[in-house]
Amino acid sequence: MSSVDAAHVRQTLDESYRTDSRRVFATLVRLLGDFDLAEEALSDAYASAAQQWPREGVPANPRAWLVSAGRFKAIDAVRRRARFDASLETISRRLDKATSSGQDFDDEKIEDDRLRLIFTCCHPAIDPKVQVPLTLREVCGLTTEEIASAFLTAPATMAQRIVRGKAKIRDAGIPFAIPRAADFPERVASVLGVIYLVFNEGYAASSGDTLTRPDVSQEAIRLGRLLSELLPDPEVKGLLALMLLQESRREARATAEGDIILLEQQDRTKWDASLIAEGLELVERAIASRQFGAYTVQAAIAAVHASAKNAADTNWPQIVALYDALLAIHPSPVVELNRAVAVALSSGPEAGLALIEAILERGDLAEYHLAHAAAGKFNSQLGRREAARTAYERALALARQEPERRFLRQCLHELAEPGAGQPS
Repeated sequence: MSSVDAAHVRQTLDESYRTDSRRVFATLVRLLGDFDLAEEALSDAYASAAQQWPREGVPANPRAWLVSAGRFKAIDAVRRRARFDASLETISRRLDKATSSGQDFDDEKIEDDRLRLIFTCCHPAIDPKVQVPLTLREVCGLTTEEIASAFLTAPATMAQRIVRGKAKIRDAGIPFAIPRAADFPERVASVLGVIYLVFNEGYAASSGDTLTRPDVSQEAIRLGRLLSELLPDPEVKGLLALMLLQESRREARATAEGDIILLEQQDRTKWDASLIAEGLELVERAIASRQFGAYTVQAAIAAVHASAKNAADTNWPQIVALYDALLAIHPSPVVELNRAVAVALSSGPEAGLALIEAILERGDLAEYHLAHAAAGKFNSQLGRREAARTAYERALALARQEPERRFLRQCLHELAEPGAGQPS
C-alpha cells in the first residue's frame, strides 16, 4: 500500500475514533452487558483496525466492522478467563448465544444504542447525583476532569461517583433498554439534563485549546432530535429549540485564529438562518402547549437574541423578565448570574454589578470564572480599575480554556493602558 493510502487509512481511523467510538461503545455495552468489558473490547477493535485496514483496506461500513471486531475480541477474552473464573460463565454463555444467532449490525441499530445507554445511565435506581456524570463519561466520552469542571467539583470526587454508578448498574441488573412510553415522564428529566450538558461542553468547552467542540454539540442536537421523535413532549421541543438557537451563532463566536468574539460584537449575518427558523418554530410550539419548563424559557431568551437585528436592538427588559420566570421554576446561582448580566445591560452596570457581588459574597460561584469575568467587565465600565483588575485576575486563575484565558489576558492588558478604567 502506498504512503498516500496509508495516510488515508490513518485519517479514516482517526476520524472514526473521534466521531464513532462512543457509538460503537454503546452497542458493545448492550451486547456484552458490562462497561469495563465493552471499554476493553473497544480498544481491541481499534487496535485490530490499525493492523488490518492498512493491509486489507477500509471496510465498506467501518462502524459495523468495529462493533463486530470488538464483540469477537470480547468473546475470545471472556472464554479464556472463564476457564479460571466461574463468575464469567454467565457472560460467556450469553455471548455464545449472541454469536450463534448470526446477528448483523447496521447503522440504524448502532444509532439507537446510544440513546438506550443514556436511559440506562439515568435509571431511577441510580443516585441522581451520579446519573448525569456517568452518562457524560460513558456515553459521550468526556474525561473525568471535563465533567468535574462542568459540575464545579474535584476530579477525584467525580471519579468516585462514576465508579459507583457503573457498580450500581452491574449489581442491580439494570437493563440496557429504552423504557416503555408510560415510564418516559419519570426518566426524561435526567436525559434532557444530560443532553444539554453534552451540548454545553461542545458549545463552550470547559478546557482545551478551542472555544467549541462542534462534534460534541452536534451529537447532542442529534440525540435531541431522536428523543423528540420518541417523546412528543413540549420540554423536549424546548431543549431542542434552545440548542438550535445557540448553535446558530457558532460561526460568529470566534475569529479565524480562534479568539472569542462577544455577542454584542458578532457579525449576525454569519448566524445560521435555517437553525434559527427551526428553533423559533419549536419554541413557539412549546410555549403554546402551556406545559413547558426551564429549557423552553431558556429557548425563549435565546429567541429574543435571535430576533434582534443587532446588539442595540436587543430587548433586554424582556430578557430580564424571562430570567425572572426561569428563576421561579429553576432557581440556581448560574441563572442568577445570567439575570444579573441582563440587568446590567438593561439598567446599567452598577445595578448588575451589585447583584453579581451579592452572589459572590454568598460563595455560591466563588470558583466560577465567568462570575469573576462579569464582575471585572462591569467594574471596568464603572471606572473601578483595581476592582476590575482583581476580578479579571481571579477569573484568569480559574479559567481552563485557552481562548477564554487569552480573552482575559487581553482585558487585563487593556486595563493597564493609559486612560483605561474611565467610566463608560
